[in-house]
Amino acid sequence: MIELPEAYSKLLAGRRIDSAEGKGIFVDIKFNNNIFLSIFDGINMRYNESKTTIPTKYQMLITFDDNSFISFNTIMYGGIYAFSETLDNKYRTLSLESISPLSDAFNESYFDKLVSAEKKNITTKALLATEQRIPGVGNGVLQDILFNAAIHPKRKIWSFTDEEKQRLFRSIKATLQQMTDGGGRDTETDFFGNKGGYKSILSKNTYDLPCPRCGYGIVKEAYMGGSVYYCPECQKP
Repeated sequence: MIELPEAYSKLLAGRRIDSAEGKGIFVDIKFNNNIFLSIFDGINMRYNESKTTIPTKYQMLITFDDNSFISFNTIMYGGIYAFSETLDNKYRTLSLESISPLSDAFNESYFDKLVSAEKKNITTKALLATEQRIPGVGNGVLQDILFNAAIHPKRKIWSFTDEEKQRLFRSIKATLQQMTDGGGRDTETDFFGNKGGYKSILSKNTYDLPCPRCGYGIVKEAYMGGSVYYCPECQKP
């Protein structure tokens, strides 16, 4: 049962953290007696030692017996849910029921079926970064995936050739694996405040630089609720 935010303190105080597990756009922190704290995409979790000053602004704060603490801050949007047993949330359910793009089960046959099941007039960004069709893939990681696949973010999926669809599939697998192996993108920080080791090709840090492949100028545009970055020469619309 989901609780109202004003009940979170009573629900969580005095409990022991047993485990934490991430899937797609959320992380579940499990406490004893089957109490959960589910943290959705858009929330910055930061662990701090006891000597660290507590920040003046946060959406939630969990303090441990040794006075170390975790602060939770919303970047633009996000969700923090405390509940017992189950949580009725569409996007969490989709993440739980979807196949991870890093797993062997996410193969070319599975990806073909995923693309074939969608309306052909949606764009590549809509395919990859909405409705949690591929758990964990959002606007941030999308940029390098499409650059490596040489596909424009506004390209309609009906226009894909078989070779382009294969290229996109391979790029999803390879790019996400590189990001994972590097400990995340260098535009983000981890639980301890350290930047990721994966050097982003297209991001807010690099879009004013020339394309690393052809030297053409990178374009930044607002599209579908976020910014997209692309090379108009390498990723022709």
